[in-house]
Amino acid sequence: MSPRGRKTRGKTGYMISAVAEMYNIHPQTLRLYEREGLLVPSRTNGNTRLYGDEDLERLETILNLARDLGVNLAGIEIILNMRDRMQKMQEEMQAFVEYAQKVILNRPPLDQEGIQNALVRLVPPYLIRTRTVMK
Repeated sequence: MSPRGRKTRGKTGYMISAVAEMYNIHPQTLRLYEREGLLVPSRTNGNTRLYGDEDLERLETILNLARDLGVNLAGIEIILNMRDRMQKMQEEMQAFVEYAQKVILNRPPLDQEGIQNALVRLVPPYLIRTRTVMK
């Protein structure tokens, strides 16, 4: 199911009026962000919008870009799309690193005698652990 049509059962969230009051914006502004595809709240079976924690974080980003930096809606859309793509690339890169580590760490040990008699000596690979910060 597409994000635009996601329905929830028993999920807690904030209704549009509560979110509008929390962020001092008009509910029509939230509806505009939804029409533009910038914000996609979940819906109850009765079609009531519910804004979860991820939606609120995204709304804060939208408001910071619009209010503090003066970015228009088209610019916000581009920034959010780039941010989403970067997050996806980060996840794919992390999965690749984990796969590569698994392959390298699980391969059989090198034949030391074969290395000593080789025309070109191979140095065993060394893995350096790094700490990734995701935000």
